[in-house]
Amino acid sequence: MNILEVLQVICAILLIICITVQHRASGLSSTFGGSGASLVVQRRGAERLIFNATIWLSVIFFALSIVRWYVY
Repeated sequence: MNILEVLQVICAILLIICITVQHRASGLSSTFGGSGASLVVQRRGAERLIFNATIWLSVIFFALSIVRWYVY
């Protein structure tokens, strides 16, 4: 494995973790007393950090995919 493959695997694992940690007020959580339908979502603190990390990790993952496509 070369460095680009390792970086892409690490980025993919971190992206999976960030996506699964995010909270959604839908599905079973709303069935058992979750929040109602709100149109405006304000992210604060750790939730904002995880949301921004998910965006940046997805951009990095996509960029690494493009770089690997042109290198190999």
